[in-house]
Amino acid sequence: MNKLHYHIIERIRNQASLLSHAPAVRHKNNGKWIDTNWKDFLAEIDVLSRAFLACNINIQDKIAIFANNMPRWTIADYAAMQVRAVTVPIYSTNTAEQVAYILNDADVKILFVGNQTQYDEAMIVTKNCPQLQYIIAMQKEIDLRNHSIAMHWSDFVKDGYPEMQTQLEKRLQEKNMDDLFTLIYTSGTTGNPKGVMLTHANLAHQMEAHDLALQPLGTHDISLAFLPLSHIYERGWQAYMLHRGVVYAYLEDPHTVKDALAEVRPTLMCAVPRFYEKIYSAVMDKVHQAPLLRKLIFYWALRVGKAYFSRNKNLSMPYLLHKQFKLADKLVLSKLRAITGGQIKLMPCGGAKLDPCIAKFFFAIGNNVIAGYGLTETTATVSCSRDNNFNPESIGIPMPKCEVKIGNNNEILVRGGMVMKGYYKNPQATAEAFTEDGFLRTGDAGKLDEQGNLFITDRIKELMKTSTGKYIAPQVLEGKIGKDKFVDQIAVIADAKQYVSALIVPCFETLEAHAKELNIQFRDRKELLKNSEIVKLFEKRIQRLQKELPSFEQVKKFTLLPEAFTMKMNEITPTLKLKRKVILERYKKQIEAMYKP
Repeated sequence: MNKLHYHIIERIRNQASLLSHAPAVRHKNNGKWIDTNWKDFLAEIDVLSRAFLACNINIQDKIAIFANNMPRWTIADYAAMQVRAVTVPIYSTNTAEQVAYILNDADVKILFVGNQTQYDEAMIVTKNCPQLQYIIAMQKEIDLRNHSIAMHWSDFVKDGYPEMQTQLEKRLQEKNMDDLFTLIYTSGTTGNPKGVMLTHANLAHQMEAHDLALQPLGTHDISLAFLPLSHIYERGWQAYMLHRGVVYAYLEDPHTVKDALAEVRPTLMCAVPRFYEKIYSAVMDKVHQAPLLRKLIFYWALRVGKAYFSRNKNLSMPYLLHKQFKLADKLVLSKLRAITGGQIKLMPCGGAKLDPCIAKFFFAIGNNVIAGYGLTETTATVSCSRDNNFNPESIGIPMPKCEVKIGNNNEILVRGGMVMKGYYKNPQATAEAFTEDGFLRTGDAGKLDEQGNLFITDRIKELMKTSTGKYIAPQVLEGKIGKDKFVDQIAVIADAKQYVSALIVPCFETLEAHAKELNIQFRDRKELLKNSEIVKLFEKRIQRLQKELPSFEQVKKFTLLPEAFTMKMNEITPTLKLKRKVILERYKKQIEAMYKP
């Protein structure tokens, strides 16, 4: 069976036939986790597919989803694919202006919305989207406010449309690997987003590559959807989970991940470095406050864990290591694994580089964090670490059938079956994205070692040059300081400046609790941030975090901000990347104050 010619819809339908009464997806409703089996899951996809055909959705028409993670997100996605339409995901946090741009640029005919806030945002823009035919409310509680083209999901599918079954079967038979399965608008840090065109062949390539690169996964596994399905990272992973028959559990509110991990006890979960940083920071803070004996036991257990998990699996385990590990696991390691549910066997980490010391920590406790790298333009994964090749500095080894080379300015260049068709309605941007020999320009600087490990150094366009001629890689510095438990967001300033400075948004939940412990009185956040003890706290922690860096790379001055960078203010992208030009302009006065003599 050549999986490259195995269409994702064919995989879904085959799984529904083979696993009929086994759970396909899981979601929380009124405090209880509820399963939907494969037979019922496909039935819901089919009825929505027939409803699409009944309202004349043609081949490669666009259907948008503006919602948080939920089973109906996936049902709408795969129903669109079944009728050879194209799904256009919209980040659940996008503003009305951003939603309008995507709806119009993509010529969207049907828009699904997940909750009342998203519905109301959509209402603002519908008058400027003449091609939009329907707005479908995915939850029955949404007030439609008597809008002429809006209806609830249940009303959209209530007739079942059995007369459309023959046409659905015809669309299924005619499915084409060259069809677009999605159009994803990248959240550029400058200008309007570009629509990335990904085909079914791109998705099939990634399913085959993941089969070759990862350990076998199947019906005994559970994957928790922590990241948004509107991003290719989680969406591509979900396709792979369904392809493998893994139970897929939806987390609608990412803020409830702690409880969900304990309740679902997943074996798999995709996350970004910030998730791991928060766990690491909370653990290490408790360790720093612990008595000396407990500290010694903790660090001893980590050393044993590292030795145990890095041993040669082909050789018999040393008797002493076996005994030490059993004790270390009982006293420390199992308790740390319990934070993520205690059953994790694979946790892909992407979106940015994970700090090596955090990677080493999770490796030592037995949580298999798989470092990876990818782009929307590459249908997610370009590289990932392997079970037998832990390198905390690396972002993995290139995926099977993926060519990676280093070009001019150390740029990582990629070629293979997972690379996008191009940017929608934008031939110029498409041409600029590729080299003459067909490699995609990633915009990331990196290197490959002799063992094939890929390393990323920084975004090429984001390298900053101080007025003294020194180059600064802001993301590296932001990663080092950003892992602190008191830091929520950080923006490094250095371009054309005599030294490095930073704008820091504290993690106010942690900071305010700390202030109360010290009996610091404050009326509001602004007053708290002016307190000399709080300023000294940040000075000490920042100094400790960057002490290993050369002096010219270190943050010399910083300003604490009372408000977070937000998408609403256009300061960050939906993938939480900083829009530096916007931040520089908005905080111009604060930045200038840090450089006054």
